[in-house]
Amino acid sequence: MSTSAVKGAIIPVSPAADLDAVACRELTTFSTPVRGSLTVVESGIDLPFSIQRIFYIYGATKDCERGAHAHRETWQSFIAIRGSFSLELTNGNSSQVLQMAHPDRVITVPPMIWARLYNFTEDGLCLVLASSLYDPDDYIREWDDYLSTLGRGSR
Repeated sequence: MSTSAVKGAIIPVSPAADLDAVACRELTTFSTPVRGSLTVVESGIDLPFSIQRIFYIYGATKDCERGAHAHRETWQSFIAIRGSFSLELTNGNSSQVLQMAHPDRVITVPPMIWARLYNFTEDGLCLVLASSLYDPDDYIREWDDYLSTLGRGSR
């Protein structure tokens, strides 16, 4: 296994897609009846990487599909800030589908895992925290290319 340096953090870069490296973590949340809830996400504590990019998805319809790609080196963490959606993760051999509906839960996905988001509720809001800035060369957007990169051929 090799490593990659991301602004002060050393992140392992797996040569193969490892679904066992996907992590679910409950985030620290402070709540009171009057003041509501405050949920905290911290690099190095809740995430195994330094956050370099933040983006969010909203206004997606129930029939909309987002993602449907893998990253060569980027780690991503997904949070359902509002509403819900399904997050399907696959390594080319096996898959898992996670129902994202809790704003105090983060799912962290390592590189080389194919991720697909779908089944958004009308009020769905997905926050994504990424370990790197946008780089189109980091994306694998075609399924057959993904399988080939993993050395598994196409189906």
